[in-house]
Amino acid sequence: MATKAAASPVGIFGGTFDPPHLGHVAAARRAVRALGLERMLFVVANDPWQKSPDRTISPARERVAMVEHAIGDLEGFEVCTLEVDRGGPSYTIETVRELERSQGVVEPWIIVGSDLSLTLDSWEDAHDLKSLVRVAVLARPGSPLALPAGWRAVALDSDDLDISSSQIRHAVANGQGINDFVPESVIRDIAAFDLYA
Repeated sequence: MATKAAASPVGIFGGTFDPPHLGHVAAARRAVRALGLERMLFVVANDPWQKSPDRTISPARERVAMVEHAIGDLEGFEVCTLEVDRGGPSYTIETVRELERSQGVVEPWIIVGSDLSLTLDSWEDAHDLKSLVRVAVLARPGSPLALPAGWRAVALDSDDLDISSSQIRHAVANGQGINDFVPESVIRDIAAFDLYA
């Protein structure tokens, strides 16, 4: 009997998404095509514990709304609110275990940029996480593409969209346009939620 993972491979694209941008969507599309994924879960972090000590993070529900609008009705793309619903610091290992318990998802693909790939061993319960997931590392402009040692990892080409959420936050704060970086629906959210100004 085939496992659910074999029949329906799942990708986990976790992040702060503050805000989500066209680079996120392009990276997810690239991973779906390269890995043959049937579902791509955009997992919005509640409290990204490796980032929150250094800057103010926008409210989680507002980031969820922006991701919903960023991915729209793209086939196979879903917003996953497990970490927001759980509250507290967000740990990928807990999300992976919950997806296995609640949805039968096994051996999902974790999608990370090359800027994060060598930090995986610092993630919560990294030793256990390593045995539960596969990792797809997307090339990112300015970051050398290196696969994490000891992880089941593959390298994927990127679409070379050199966009970062911090760049967008900075642009909004300085009254600059961001139309080339985020969907129109997200621009409306940023204004409605009064973010980054």
